[in-house]
Amino acid sequence: MKAPTMSRRELFAAMLATPSLAAPALAAGPVAIEKCPSYDQDQVALLNGMFDKIGGLERLVKGKTVTVKVNLTGSPALKFQGKALGATHYTHPKQIGAFAFLAHKAGARRIRFVESAWGTAGPLSEYMLDSGWNVRQLLAAAPNVEFVNTNGIGIYQKYAKFQTPGGGWIFPSYVLNKIYEETDVLVSMAKMKNHATCGVTLAMKNIFGITPSSIYGDDAGVDEPNENPTLGRAAVCHAGKRQPARIAEPEKDPSSIRESFTRMPRIVAELNAARPIGISIIDGIETVTGGEGPWIRGLAHVKPGVMIVGANAVNTDAVATAVMGYDPRAARGAGAFAKCDNQFLLAETLGVGSADLKRIEVRGVSIPDAMFRFPG
Repeated sequence: MKAPTMSRRELFAAMLATPSLAAPALAAGPVAIEKCPSYDQDQVALLNGMFDKIGGLERLVKGKTVTVKVNLTGSPALKFQGKALGATHYTHPKQIGAFAFLAHKAGARRIRFVESAWGTAGPLSEYMLDSGWNVRQLLAAAPNVEFVNTNGIGIYQKYAKFQTPGGGWIFPSYVLNKIYEETDVLVSMAKMKNHATCGVTLAMKNIFGITPSSIYGDDAGVDEPNENPTLGRAAVCHAGKRQPARIAEPEKDPSSIRESFTRMPRIVAELNAARPIGISIIDGIETVTGGEGPWIRGLAHVKPGVMIVGANAVNTDAVATAVMGYDPRAARGAGAFAKCDNQFLLAETLGVGSADLKRIEVRGVSIPDAMFRFPG
């Protein structure tokens, strides 16, 4: 006999009934949800209205250097069903242009779009051109826009070190491109997707891409960084088969469990604590389900038609996870976290923010009305 399914509102009520583990001091700011059926809708007006709902963009970026981590996971050559990358697993270029325009209008002193581009430490603009984007048009969105590949040392003479609060579980600190040290406000511009290792990839998981392959890559140097990396970060981070280049601190316990479902949620939480996100933008207008990119079997293209914006990343990701039909506080073995530990609960223990929906004010469209169920 087939088990009965819960309605959107019944599922949301069950999420709210989940016992809270969050400490009262954890951040819980407002999160905005809006429906958007197509990228043809005015993205400037959409984002501007959403920022107004959470207190305005000017208070967050005026006079500041704003660094926007986009999501360009995997090679530009890997398309899903021949569709444009921004309609499946990449950040959409229209949203990059819209945010650049709004950030400049709100008084941002400097706007940098960054990614540790797959397989190269070359110019990010070239990577974006390979993705089929009109880079000149994006640069024209505001007078102070830059595109920077943070997969290596870049234009700097040295890297920057960020300590993990409390010492972390995997790495006590992370060594990153110095651009992240020069950043006043870090923005995570993410896609709403499942993730093979972390269950979901949203604003928090997107920040894994700030780690440079020159240090944490499979072909990173041993004594020194490899400033011409061509591989990903599976051996060092996911599997723990080797240590990062010696410029970075080694793992706290190289004899600990070598399993990606345990390691990666912890690394995500550590990075978010070491280099916190100041603004989270999650695109669920068009995306994919079943995984993070075309290399995952069972991927499907979907149109949830929703956007989510907030300041605190844990708050925003919790709301987005609920919109995906999952309980953001589920333990390992349930829902989105069927195979992995819950990155949000781990981040809570580091004081990054709260994933407790009862403590987060949702503005705009409600979670039940925005809900689009993902697999699981």
